[in-house]
Parts: sequence; structure tokens; C-alpha cells
Amino acid sequence: MYATSALRNDHEDILVMLSVLERLATELQAGQAVKLTHLEQAVNYLTTFADRCHHGKEEDLLFPALAEAGIPSQGGPIGVMLAEHTQGRAYIRAMQESLPRLHAGDTSAGSAFAEAALGYVQLLRNHIAKENNVLFVLAEQRLSPSEHVRLAASFAQVERERIGEGGQEEFHALVEQFRALYL
Repeated sequence: MYATSALRNDHEDILVMLSVLERLATELQAGQAVKLTHLEQAVNYLTTFADRCHHGKEEDLLFPALAEAGIPSQGGPIGVMLAEHTQGRAYIRAMQESLPRLHAGDTSAGSAFAEAALGYVQLLRNHIAKENNVLFVLAEQRLSPSEHVRLAASFAQVERERIGEGGQEEFHALVEQFRALYL
């Protein structure tokens, strides 16, 4: 069992939420009304689960383990992933900053939100493909079975610390609710 399996599972839910976000952003761009609470929930999911928890597992645990196994952390695949995490956070900030303006009825905020959301969707879909097809394959080849066991246990600890006991299940339920509503 590879520790990367847990990260790939995270990616499945994140990809669903990206599709939901893309639909909401496209509707906003077209001037259609969307539920602001759903935008807020999607942004909260991306901030809390995708970034703090999932990217946290990668940045705090997987990437250092890969560096220890001889994969350079500057440049190369790890450097690219870190740069993309930073770029993704900028998109999330832009979405967060447009939410109060949307609530206040500022029509330009819809296009600002949509632009940031669609940029984030494109970035993260490409990012996930690179991780699944390049970085995680490297991890599966280079890390020992005992290191995978250690990482998997550490990933579970990060989840408990960053999203709380049962947090993963709550976020998964939100993803499934949104999948049924929007996809």
C-alpha cells in the first residue's frame, strides 16, 4: 500500500469540487444568479481541505521524504509543485476577496470571482495530473515500503490536526452533495 493512494483519493474529491466551482463560475460569468453560500462553501473546502490539509500533507511530509530520497526540492517536480501551490493560494485569495463584494451586490465582483475561480480550476487540474502521473510515481518508486507506512500514518495525523476528527468525511459529504446538485 502506497501513501500516495491517500493523496490520489483526495484528488478525486478535489477534482469534483473543481468541476462544481467551474460550473458556478461559468454561471456567474454569464450573469446568472448563483447561491453565494455554495460559493463560500466551495472556497472554504478549497482553503481548508485542498490547501491546508492536502497540500499540507505534501509540503510537510511527502516533499521532504522525496528530497531525503534524492529528488531535488529546488527546481524539478517538487519545485514546480510548490510554485503551483503558491499560485493556487493567490487565486483562492482573489476568490475570497470578491465574496464580500458579491454579498454587497457589486456586479464586477462576479467576473472577478469567476476569473480567479477558472484560473484556479485550470491550474489545479493540470497540477493534479502532474502529481498523479509524475510525482506520485516517483514516490512509489523511490520510497521504501516502511516509509510509505510512516507517511500514511502521518497523513492521518495531519488530517486530525488540520480538519479535525471526522473532517474528511464531512468534506466528502459536501463534495457528494454538490456533485448531486451541479454535475
